[in-house]
Amino acid sequence: MKAVYFDTHGDLSVLRYGDVPTPEPAAGWVRIKVAACGLNYLDIFSRRGMPGIKVELPGITGGDCAGVIDKLGQGVEDWQVGDRVLPIPHHVDWTGGRFELLGETRRGALAQYCTVRASQLMRIPDNVSDEKAAALPCAYGTAHRMLHTRGQIRAGESVLVLGASGGVGTACVLLAKRAGCTVIAAAGSDEKCAKLTALGADATINYATTAIDSYIRDKTGSLLRGGGVDVVINFTAGDTWTPSIRCVKRFGRLLCCGGTGGYAAPTDIPYLFTSEMSIIGSTGWTREDQQACLDLVAGGDFDPPIDRIVPLSDGIAAVRALEERQVFGKVIVKP
Repeated sequence: MKAVYFDTHGDLSVLRYGDVPTPEPAAGWVRIKVAACGLNYLDIFSRRGMPGIKVELPGITGGDCAGVIDKLGQGVEDWQVGDRVLPIPHHVDWTGGRFELLGETRRGALAQYCTVRASQLMRIPDNVSDEKAAALPCAYGTAHRMLHTRGQIRAGESVLVLGASGGVGTACVLLAKRAGCTVIAAAGSDEKCAKLTALGADATINYATTAIDSYIRDKTGSLLRGGGVDVVINFTAGDTWTPSIRCVKRFGRLLCCGGTGGYAAPTDIPYLFTSEMSIIGSTGWTREDQQACLDLVAGGDFDPPIDRIVPLSDGIAAVRALEERQVFGKVIVKP
């Protein structure tokens, strides 16, 4: 089968497009003919290599996969060849301390075929396209859990979203608006800010020209005068961590589900204890989060923005565009 793969960890130069063996489903597993694969920063981190995480080589990334069942492993029931499916990419055994992730610890969907456990499958409604389905799991599932399960956002609250133009960012904007929040979206260009306004953001910040903490202070006032926002969403960390802390109002919340800008981040300790804010971490998502997002799309209440749809042969260029932050919303690869 054709795939985008790498034989060793490294930068974009290690990616290849070519033939690799077609996987066979083990007992209890199915093989999926991939119809659409949604890209995420998972694809970049897995290719670069991450401390403590072993990636099967040759590595094939791609955690978000919509497709049809092509072959059943022994003992699989309740599923048939030809069923349209959207797997939940991760499998967690909390008792045994085991974690597997499609496109990370095992070969993923940036290929013509991939294999998953039958227990990971959910059905794609007839009125949801493969492209829209493949946009959901990692970005929208993560955003749903972070905002609702962990962050407990409420109607009437103000929400600042950093890195708002990417997959998780646009998901946060849409989910927060749907929850009745006032959304301030931060992105790195006027063009992206205009698109975020069209998506529903109430205000935008071009962080290439305006410091986010200065903007929030100017618009809302200082911390001791009631300034700041109720919720700040930061999954970039790095240099954005301290400014984002300074945007949280007294008793507010800072939500974090990642660190695409770097894991080492200084903290404004006086602001932290003076504000009495809560810093809440959120890891991944559940089947219920993914199903909730799929139901929203099927119900016509949600339309995930897709930046581009490209063939698998252009998959390396698609990863490059994501890594260079030249996208708005999701990038979908179709084998």
